[in-house]
Amino acid sequence: MTDAPRILIADDEAELRGLLQRYFTEQGLGVRVVADAAAAERLLARERFDVLVLDVMMVGEDGLSLCRRLRAQGETVPILMLTARGDPIDRVVGLEMGADDYLSKPFNPRELLARVQAMVRRQRMLGAHGGPLGDAPVSFGRYTLHATQRWLEKDGQAVPLTTAEFCLLHALVSHAGRPLGRDRLIELTHGRDHEATDRSIDVQVMRLRRLIEEDPAAPRHIKTVWGVGYVFVP
Repeated sequence: MTDAPRILIADDEAELRGLLQRYFTEQGLGVRVVADAAAAERLLARERFDVLVLDVMMVGEDGLSLCRRLRAQGETVPILMLTARGDPIDRVVGLEMGADDYLSKPFNPRELLARVQAMVRRQRMLGAHGGPLGDAPVSFGRYTLHATQRWLEKDGQAVPLTTAEFCLLHALVSHAGRPLGRDRLIELTHGRDHEATDRSIDVQVMRLRRLIEEDPAAPRHIKTVWGVGYVFVP
């Protein structure tokens, strides 16, 4: 299968790496596994991957640090964080660093596979169709969102967006002027069955505001509707 999704998994647990490599391979995915952040970064420099799975707690550089640095470098590959901690703050921090999704350990490999496949589908669907906005670019302030080409422009320059950031901005722009609840935004960006939290949407909105608002503390385009959720104002 030449078009099989390619997944890179970085986790310092040798037993888990072996299990996931066997399972993902049996499911028809191309998978590479590494034990640390440095090895993951070397592979990313040489090969293309559809999804990057990072363990939060690794020997040496942790997954959060690697995620933050990749995003700062303009890397937009979808990233899923694995965390062994039960504290929701770890998930929030991961999203703030630029992760697209997270999964707590211990987990069923089928759950990880389902999350990864959903991320790949979103990436490919957006790349192929651009979504309900169609071909028409949408301009707001100094920005133009090109839905079909799946990129955001600011004063003629491209602004790197992760898949999660693009999906959320796309959902908000597609429903401009209509307040959207957090549950509705989760459904639009991740799918009906995705188990995300209201807090995860809040963190991703915060990330978007940092990208497109002149003053994220006083947003002009992505406004909070108290008791409802958020609304996009062109």
